[in-house]
Amino acid sequence: MPYTIAQVSEMTHLSKYTIRYYDKEGLLPFVERTEGGIRRFSEGDLEWLRLICCLKNTGMHIRDIRTFIGWSMQGDPDRRKRVDILIRQRDQVKRQMEELQKNLEKIEGKIRYFSSCASCNTQDEATLS
Repeated sequence: MPYTIAQVSEMTHLSKYTIRYYDKEGLLPFVERTEGGIRRFSEGDLEWLRLICCLKNTGMHIRDIRTFIGWSMQGDPDRRKRVDILIRQRDQVKRQMEELQKNLEKIEGKIRYFSSCASCNTQDEATLS
């Protein structure tokens, strides 16, 4: 059963504008259209859109997502390139997670300090590391 852009918007929590933008940017070349030009999304298209959102949410640039999709549309000859781009993105996500973990530890340290401190002042804040 094909889905309309409104249904896809509701299912993915993306605005119709964002979906149209992704299409205009070449990220949805696989989406079929009616003779009148109306987009008709399949279940497979939704999975692609979820992957696009995943890559975008982890900081991948639109141009790199477009490249990845282009390679995917070409099929097996470019499989290694696709794996490589995903490995680079995974490594970037791991670096982001490490940085976030450090930030979380810093915040938790501040919470512990201020939770146990009856009369903290700004001098105390500056010396806490």
